[in-house]
Amino acid sequence: MRIRIVDAFTDRPFAGNPAGVLLFGPEGFPDDERLQRIAAEVNLSETAFAHPLPDAAEADWALRWFTPTTEVDMCGHATLATAHVLHTTGTATGTVRFAARCGALVTTAAEDGSITLDFPTSSLTPVAIPEGLADGLGARPLGVHDTSGHLGDLLVELADEKTVRALAPDLRALTGRSRRGVIVTAPAEDPARGYDFVSRGFFPNAGIDEDPVTGSAHTALAPFWSARLGRTELTGLQGGARQGLVRVSLRGERTLLTGDAVTVIDGELLVQD
Repeated sequence: MRIRIVDAFTDRPFAGNPAGVLLFGPEGFPDDERLQRIAAEVNLSETAFAHPLPDAAEADWALRWFTPTTEVDMCGHATLATAHVLHTTGTATGTVRFAARCGALVTTAAEDGSITLDFPTSSLTPVAIPEGLADGLGARPLGVHDTSGHLGDLLVELADEKTVRALAPDLRALTGRSRRGVIVTAPAEDPARGYDFVSRGFFPNAGIDEDPVTGSAHTALAPFWSARLGRTELTGLQGGARQGLVRVSLRGERTLLTGDAVTVIDGELLVQD
């Protein structure tokens, strides 16, 4: 069985967010325990598993995502990585429809190799700043929003880009703050650099200390920054040591996420039992 490691939301290797991708045959997925054990062995923030669906189905492929410790409802970078593998191997062309836990997802490949994901927009509910959150982050929040539904994160606005970049949070103190984790964000210091806002994502509840570039988080970041900047077309830069760009287009209840991807490892899963 082929296993690939793909760097997503980047056009060069060793940047962006790496994801594992395994494609199964039409017989479907193996049992959940085996999927989880493979994801733990790959030990990236997400490993995507997909298999083709019958021609009469409402989607082309079934898609699931696992962190090293749990299955998640929605993942952007591993969806981008999966679509990239399907297109670069000639398995699919143009538009690919996925059936996932968060509903129907559509990906579309452009001639330049970039891929656009059509995801549900996340809702934002202002909440009081939780006690101890500032100490856990090591920075004072300007405001906090709850992202319900498929994300389950706290979206935390900080003062500026420098504060976001300098964060070294106490991950134990962030555990349990929300269902998945904490997204921090601030406006770009200089939009002339090619991005409008910055963010970082810490998801200790899902076994991920820091996720370099979280596509799903941008379904909440898009409406958040669109309301503040007065535009529906934006670009976000996410990450600490590893970084990547996510181009977003807010379309009401849907958010389009566009990025590039690079396959860096193409190998074989030898253990079959």
